[in-house]
Amino acid sequence: MKGLIDTLFEGNNLTNEELKTLIECEDNSIQEEYLFKQADKKRRQTYGNEIYIRGLIEISNYCKNNCLYCGIRCGNLNIERYRLSEKNILDCVSYGYSLGFRTFVMQGGEDLHFSDKDICQIVSKIKKSYPDCAVTLSIGEKDKQTYQDFFNAGADRYLLRHETAIEEHYKLLHPSAMKIEKRKQCLFDLKEIGFQVGSGFMVGSPFQTSENIIADLRFLQELQPDMIGIGPFIPHIDTPFRDKAQGDLHKTLRLVAILRLMFPYSLIPSTTALGSIAENGRELGLQVGANVVMPNLSPTNVRKLYNLYNNKAFVGKEAIEGLEELKAQVKSLGYEIVISRGDAKRNDK
Repeated sequence: MKGLIDTLFEGNNLTNEELKTLIECEDNSIQEEYLFKQADKKRRQTYGNEIYIRGLIEISNYCKNNCLYCGIRCGNLNIERYRLSEKNILDCVSYGYSLGFRTFVMQGGEDLHFSDKDICQIVSKIKKSYPDCAVTLSIGEKDKQTYQDFFNAGADRYLLRHETAIEEHYKLLHPSAMKIEKRKQCLFDLKEIGFQVGSGFMVGSPFQTSENIIADLRFLQELQPDMIGIGPFIPHIDTPFRDKAQGDLHKTLRLVAILRLMFPYSLIPSTTALGSIAENGRELGLQVGANVVMPNLSPTNVRKLYNLYNNKAFVGKEAIEGLEELKAQVKSLGYEIVISRGDAKRNDK
């Protein structure tokens, strides 16, 4: 197995069977330890010891979609809904900027209350006030012209996880109105426009197989995104998947490491979901190749309402109030949080 890891490290591809061997590697094995070591080494070759921070602003938990795994699905009648005003969002940005953030991520459900004009206006105001900052949007599927309008307003990046690349599996996780073909087309539209594009998938989602994950990796090779976000599936009590088992920590960490070796230039976050299933989950993610963290800048009174899954972490090092604690933790691991837009270091740019 060491030979397979070295093959990836050297920038060469693996067969599907070889990828499956790595994905299904035994927890806490010598092979897993070597995979993690090589992933960290590869990350340091490209990004040194730098960790980039993004200020996460969860703008709304309204969503028109009814995905079977998501706590803010439109069919959840038990959730308290909220949406931030333009002033709320701009205040979050102002506060974050004063603390050193130079990238802001506006994330939300597909909330039809926000018109395309509203989003463009907010993005434009952020860029006018803070021209040295990057603005990332993560607000779902739109038509190509809308994405173009967002880009023209000043948005730099767009996050849209494909969740699973295989149509049959996608249908098991989403309502019939949602199509994987549309999701993929959105991602390629975003790339064509000029966005720095992020995608990704859940690890351990219901009915997922190793073959599904391999298809995800192959799709990402086709897309060549600037950002790749993955995290363990965590069930939510008010969804049809409430009784499904959550994703595995070690498998998620192995996939972070595999992604780092396959996509050395990519920005890979150590996600809130990792920090939600293990107290030191985010730190572990950083040690196996992740190089981005996204503390929550949202107003404190709404953080618990953006409840995608059970027991989502939103305090301590996951939140802006824990920034100094996070910096100290990251430094103790041998890395350093830097004040920077933190763009992907692609060879083709």
